[in-house]
Amino acid sequence: MKKIGILGSGAVGKVLATGFIKHGYSVMIGTRDQSKLAEWAQKNPAGKVGSFSDAAAYSDIVVLAVKGIIAKDVLNLCGITNLKEKTVIDATNPIGTSAPINGVLQYFTDSKQSLMEILQDQVKDAHFVKAFNSVGSAFMVEPDFGGIKPSMFICGNNENAKAEVKNILDKFGWETEDMGKANAAGSIEQLCVLWCIRGFANNQWSHAFKLLKK
Repeated sequence: MKKIGILGSGAVGKVLATGFIKHGYSVMIGTRDQSKLAEWAQKNPAGKVGSFSDAAAYSDIVVLAVKGIIAKDVLNLCGITNLKEKTVIDATNPIGTSAPINGVLQYFTDSKQSLMEILQDQVKDAHFVKAFNSVGSAFMVEPDFGGIKPSMFICGNNENAKAEVKNILDKFGWETEDMGKANAAGSIEQLCVLWCIRGFANNQWSHAFKLLKK
């Protein structure tokens, strides 16, 4: 199994790291503050903890699971050469610092360029794939919706990288919907806005998207 480097010590990073370990992957979480992961490391002795650059250098596949507003800085802390030719699963959203308006998240990007495209331009030799950005962390691994597999929308410019991500999503219990190249990332990032509107309206966050096909 390939080695996974998780960038981010928040809920998303820890849930995905635990899920990868459960499914047989070797995992290192990268963080600025390793003390934040003391409890996680105690519960997951097979997992490793290091800096962002440690995790990037260790991995075959990288998962970017930080706030979108710091994503560029985190990639720089990884060391750009440590990301060369690697699949980077981008779980970020470009959520700005302004409060939601009527439950609608305020993004710092516009319709001309998504956050993932900005990050892909920053690290041209990495293979970014958008995924895990429009569902709550509690449902990222083995989501249970009464036997119905939810849809995970992905996109990216590299077909081999997307195949790697699809393989992971298959293991995690998702149905993969490939939306094409990186310029589709803005539409996928907007799904988080829609997902959150329902959450804010009902204070209920246990939902996911499903693409119905005939």
